[in-house]
Amino acid sequence: MGDKDLRRYSRVVVDGDERAPSRAMLRAVGFQEDDFQRPQIGIASTWSMVTPCNMHINGLAEEAMKGANDAGGMGVVFNTISVSDGISMGTPGMRYSLVSREIIADSIEAVVAAEGFDGIVAIGGCDKNMPACVMAMARLNRPSVFVYGGTIRPGIKRRDIISVFEAVGAKSAGKLSASELLEIEQTAIPGPGACGGMYTANTMASAIEALGMSLANSSAQEAVSAAKLSDCHRAGAAVMNLIREDIKPRDIMTRDAFENAIALVIALGGSTNAVLHLLAIAREAEVDLSLDDFTRIGAKTPVLADVKPSGKYLMSELIAIGGIQPLMKRMLDRGLLHGDCMTVSGKTLAENLADVEDYPDGQKIICSFDKPLKTDSHLAILYGNLAPEGAVAKITGKEGLYFEGNARVFHSEENALQAILDGAIKAGDVLVIRYEGPKGGPGMREMLSPTAAIMGKGLGDDVALITDGRFSGGSHGFVVGHITPEAAVGGPIGLITEGDIIRIDVVRKEVSVNVSDAEMLRRRAQWKRPNSSVRRGALAKYRNEVSSASEGAVTIPPPWDE
Repeated sequence: MGDKDLRRYSRVVVDGDERAPSRAMLRAVGFQEDDFQRPQIGIASTWSMVTPCNMHINGLAEEAMKGANDAGGMGVVFNTISVSDGISMGTPGMRYSLVSREIIADSIEAVVAAEGFDGIVAIGGCDKNMPACVMAMARLNRPSVFVYGGTIRPGIKRRDIISVFEAVGAKSAGKLSASELLEIEQTAIPGPGACGGMYTANTMASAIEALGMSLANSSAQEAVSAAKLSDCHRAGAAVMNLIREDIKPRDIMTRDAFENAIALVIALGGSTNAVLHLLAIAREAEVDLSLDDFTRIGAKTPVLADVKPSGKYLMSELIAIGGIQPLMKRMLDRGLLHGDCMTVSGKTLAENLADVEDYPDGQKIICSFDKPLKTDSHLAILYGNLAPEGAVAKITGKEGLYFEGNARVFHSEENALQAILDGAIKAGDVLVIRYEGPKGGPGMREMLSPTAAIMGKGLGDDVALITDGRFSGGSHGFVVGHITPEAAVGGPIGLITEGDIIRIDVVRKEVSVNVSDAEMLRRRAQWKRPNSSVRRGALAKYRNEVSSASEGAVTIPPPWDE
């Protein structure tokens, strides 16, 4: 088969006399005569100077373009947006974080479909642009490879961004001086790359690799490294192979592949955001995935990685002992992964792992199956009269398995944070932060500032927090998020009053309030949705279209003919 036959989409854009204007435009951006006969590869770059997670990605995009060109394609780099969770956290701007996932997916779809690209390499480096890239790939279903931009190197004294958030709480508690807080602020973020623990970025990079959409070890490379440059170059070549073999994203992102991704997230002790994002990606891939699949897989999958935020080690330290490939090999041998799933390498997962060497003797980051950190999943899917459609808790076991306390009710993250910093939250309290869900925010903000302040105050073992919002991958403690239905649609979390007794029972998988059904009905009859200042723009569009968090908080409309 000649190269011309590989141009399934781009030939419509460049072939024939009537396409002379198109070719004229492309000549101006660097196309030579022979380039029109090559498959066009769209290189989706999430570069920006908004955040260190993405500040280096243009260089990676250039390397991916070279890889595609060297393999017989014609790479074309284009950009999409990124917003910084770490910078906007705890502010109204954080409402745009999850919204940006939809905007990014839409923008990649728009460029790839409009320009007639035959394949895609997408490079993401921060929490939302990573799942967004894969959502777009699933939607478009053209040969595609995802590349992770890479993790950041540790700051001084093994610090990272969570060190700064928790230092804010520590200063409020009188444990740090102003100069000590400033010193932590100045030394925690040394350069490019995504946040350094098993927070959402590293969690999703690992999940996407297990899903089969990245080349081996793409998730376990530092942002500034020769390995990452090589990963990008090989990705450009890999997408050309996928075009030749006619392997498309939905051939790779099967139900078994999603089960692999879930299992690896659990073994790594990964972020609760993986639940939200994997549900969203599955929806785009038309794979039937639900909250209950996380419970089923979690019952047989232990937590094995002693990584931050709940553990000790950073991603760069896991990279130093071999990354996630040896862990995946162990899980495959244990029957916890489906080895016959196709990957973007053109080989199955089992074939990719066949020659992987185990971790070195004496390493302390990855536990054995005989002595796991937790025998089942840390991601607990809870139901009950507070979450009849489900909620997601991150319980590593260090927090305990049961909490009962008095509700302290807040209608926003800011109000809850101020109460924590002012010393108004005491042992035995359950913070209830509501109207922060997908519609209520709108945008479903992450509650990192309150959870970090709780830890910094030394209250991590003594209080719990529940919310219809979500959590950063850096959050830890006795926390329950994604409570559905959310308060803004009249969910039970919107009916809690100050002093109600809240129970969180991880063993029974329940989150409940000690209020009778009759009293809840009475409160429901009196409930009125609070006014919102959001009237127009992206947030208003999102609020009108977004689904429940239990469905991935997606904005996919029903089919036109329904």
